[in-house]
Amino acid sequence: MPFTIQTQIRELLANERAKAILEKHIPGATTHPQLQMALYMSLGEVATYPESGLTTDKLHALLADLAAIETA
Repeated sequence: MPFTIQTQIRELLANERAKAILEKHIPGATTHPQLQMALYMSLGEVATYPESGLTTDKLHALLADLAAIETA
């Protein structure tokens, strides 16, 4: 199953390639003090929070990079 805007953050963190892509587009995301609060949120839900730093362009770029990952 591919990673999408509906993928939960915990699923992204469980995949090393996805985790690296998340960190590339949102530096510090994987070590953020409030990360535990977002684990069961989807990427789309996180993007609704201004403090996430995910603009529409950044979100699209992140999703494009995630789409390149083949998942089992």
